[in-house]
Amino acid sequence: MKKILIVEDEKRINNLIKEGLTAAGFECCQAFFGFQALKFVQENEFDVILLDVQLPDINGFKLIESFDEIPVLFLTARDSIEDRVTGLELGAEDYLIKPFALEELIARINVILRRKKTQEIFKVAKLTVNLEQRTVLFEGNVIDLTPQEIALLAVFILNQNIALTREQLITQAWGIDYEGDDRTVDVHVQRLRKKLELEHHINTVFKVGYRLDVD
Repeated sequence: MKKILIVEDEKRINNLIKEGLTAAGFECCQAFFGFQALKFVQENEFDVILLDVQLPDINGFKLIESFDEIPVLFLTARDSIEDRVTGLELGAEDYLIKPFALEELIARINVILRRKKTQEIFKVAKLTVNLEQRTVLFEGNVIDLTPQEIALLAVFILNQNIALTREQLITQAWGIDYEGDDRTVDVHVQRLRKKLELEHHINTVFKVGYRLDVD
């Protein structure tokens, strides 16, 4: 479950956000002051911070400097272009103007989480895969993969332990406009198994497709 820190001094808004995000499947922690948020960040790990700009003790534009490597989405009534630019230049992932629809907030959080996921480094079997740099190391040595092989590997990694049909693999790795034979998936799977010694990890799921099994 993804953990969200809500930093908003208006209790009614903070509670409404928490209620909506909890219903959407997120774990939420509430802070009503900047110093309180700093304490929570020191003691917990968060996936996203929702940060009001106008807090009673610390301005959100100042506070973001302490949230290194945690994605921040500003929530504020300050809607000037200058403020938006300032927020983004300070490192915020997004900037949402009050009032806003809860559905839009959830959608923006999910975009941030997907973006964050592609920047992670994954370890699978003897592999170290950096999806952002699109590099694959096998026991520390660089493995040359074609762009399509990397795209397919990325789909497996982002869907670990989930059975995927050939149609799903084609849509996510080749694109919805791909018009080739789905046997292409089988060929590329065999290549990945051989090149990366994943014979016991990329498994065939009878009458479904394939699944990347990891511990």
